[in-house]
Amino acid sequence: AEDEVALFERDMKEFWIQFKISYGTEQNNQTSALKDLCKETLEALSEKWSKKLKEEDLMIDKIHEYKNEILQQSKYIAEKEEQLTEIKSKLNQEQEQQKNLTDSIQELKEELKKKMEIKSSKNKAAKEKVEQVSKIKTLFKEHLGLEMRRIPDEQLQFIFRHIDHKDPDKPYVCTVSINEQGDYEVTSCTPPLDCIAELQLKLRETNNFSAFVANVRKAFTALSYK
Repeated sequence: AEDEVALFERDMKEFWIQFKISYGTEQNNQTSALKDLCKETLEALSEKWSKKLKEEDLMIDKIHEYKNEILQQSKYIAEKEEQLTEIKSKLNQEQEQQKNLTDSIQELKEELKKKMEIKSSKNKAAKEKVEQVSKIKTLFKEHLGLEMRRIPDEQLQFIFRHIDHKDPDKPYVCTVSINEQGDYEVTSCTPPLDCIAELQLKLRETNNFSAFVANVRKAFTALSYK
């Protein structure tokens, strides 16, 4: 009986030993499998997140690149806007200068037109005066025996005839010019007249040349009867 008990105890010990060995081996196998699973899982996650981080890094790089491109585009646009502003300013200045030039040209045209009108009016008046003087000259020469001549030094010479009833062709001469002061001046009178200074003064005061010529003729006529 003691041998059976000892055998049983021995068997039980072996059983427990085998059981422990078997259980420990199984536990070890499970633990190893779990470790391998965890390791695989961690490696997969690590690879996944590493890939994701790389993608995010690439995205960040792209974002920086886009930011730099936007910054460069902004600078380019700012430069172009500044250039456009300068061009607009120059264009406005040129338009203002063009307007001023156009206004100046228009003013000159109007001024020239007025001057042409004045000149035309003066020419017309001068032509009428020449025609009038020509008629008067013809009348005086034919009926009153008066002849007018332009002589050197811008002088006007009046030759009166039909004064002396004894000698109708005898000339009585009076020469008139305009002095430096712009006044009429009798430069010669043949024969001399005592009243010529008075007649000259009256001519300067009245500027009536016809009356002056008539008064000179009267004076010559009065002188011829002396």
